[in-house]
Amino acid sequence: MLHVGTGYDVHALVTERKLILGGVEIPHSKGLDGHSDADVLMHAICDAILGALGESDIGHFFPNTDPRWRNAPSKLFLQEAARQVTFRGGKIINIDSTLIAQEPKLMRHIPEMKSHLAEALNIHPKQIGIKATTNENLGFIGREEGIAAIAVAGVDLPENY
Repeated sequence: MLHVGTGYDVHALVTERKLILGGVEIPHSKGLDGHSDADVLMHAICDAILGALGESDIGHFFPNTDPRWRNAPSKLFLQEAARQVTFRGGKIINIDSTLIAQEPKLMRHIPEMKSHLAEALNIHPKQIGIKATTNENLGFIGREEGIAAIAVAGVDLPENY
C-alpha cells in the first residue's frame, strides 16, 4: 500500500560554515546555520519519509537539544529514516524534492547529490528527483539569507501497517 509524506526545511545562511546540500559540499561564501550540518535537502527528505510512516518529524528522532547531533552529518538521519521503513517491512518507492536558493547555482551538483542520497537510503539514484530553483529575488531566500527544501516521499508499506 502506497503511503506519501511531505517534508520542508529551511536554514539561515551564515559565514564561517560549509554549505552542505544533499551530502555534497558546495563552494559558497556562506553555509547553513544549524545544530547538525544543516543539510536542508536531507532534512526535508527525512521528514517526508517519516511522514509517510505516520511518524513525527526529524526533531523528534534527532532533537537539536541533544549534543550527540552537534555538527552531525545528516546522512545519519536519512539512514535512520530508511531503517524505520525497513523495520516496518516497507520500501522507499521514490523521492521528489526541490531546493530553493537564490545563490549558489546548484544544477551541476545534482547528480552527486542524487548519488549521496541514494547511498544513504539504499535505493537507486533514478528513484530520486531533485530540482533547483530560485525565489526570483523575493523574500529571505531572494535576499540570500537562507535556503529551503521541499520533498515528497512515496513508501510502500504492508497493508496491515
